[in-house]
Amino acid sequence: MLPVTAIGRTRIERKTIGREGDYRQIQRHGRTSCIGRARRDNVKSKAPVKRQPTPRKTGYVPLTDRAYRELEEMIVTLRLLPGALLSEHALAQRLKIGRTPIREALQRLAREGLVVIMPRRGIRVSDIDLDMQLRLIEVRREIERLMARLAAERANDEERREFIAIADEMLKVGASDNDIAFYRLDQRFNNLVATAARNEFARRSIGLMSAVARRFWFRYCERATHLATTAKLHAAIAQAIAAGKPGNAAAASDTLMNYIEDFTRKSLAG
Repeated sequence: MLPVTAIGRTRIERKTIGREGDYRQIQRHGRTSCIGRARRDNVKSKAPVKRQPTPRKTGYVPLTDRAYRELEEMIVTLRLLPGALLSEHALAQRLKIGRTPIREALQRLAREGLVVIMPRRGIRVSDIDLDMQLRLIEVRREIERLMARLAAERANDEERREFIAIADEMLKVGASDNDIAFYRLDQRFNNLVATAARNEFARRSIGLMSAVARRFWFRYCERATHLATTAKLHAAIAQAIAAGKPGNAAAASDTLMNYIEDFTRKSLAG
């Protein structure tokens, strides 16, 4: 045991505060002063609780996609007329969606040729160009023939059943003269063909043309005649794909494009 002189005059004052056991140590003749905290032995530190992400509801659609779909339908079905000036603020209020999703949707629509973004001047719905439609048909004919043939070859059983259902619905819509129902069913048909074809490059290419083509049809078609015929031609493609007959699907696609080209030329002449 060390003598008392070796210990010196060091005095330790311990002051317990609350439950944590704080203490202060003062070394009178030294230059050291330290403050520490000692937890009681029976107090265990708690591990941080990891928060689980809130699951999204089934059928959730991102706001940008929702804004795009609603704006595209409004433009294609001529609720927003060619040449109309658009405001992000007004559209956000109308659709009850924030301005950022509206802006992103408008940029996508601009890439597809449905709107024109004019820096520092605003946004305008693009005009319908009849000559451009003929050039568009040249490309559509080749891509849609390819996609119909690939879909007939590559569609799975579930997709073939869906094609059968779409063919039946096409015939019903054609008989009902409901252009909005046809527009939405046509979108569903196009998306299914693109999925079943399993070629992302063809899908991207046709995606840039579909809306422009549908808007032209809405502007110039005579519903009673052209809706029924167009619906039947779409049904023929769906039936051939469902049957797994690539040659028939490609031929049915060409028949549809021949009809659309003839319709476009007549509209241009008139």
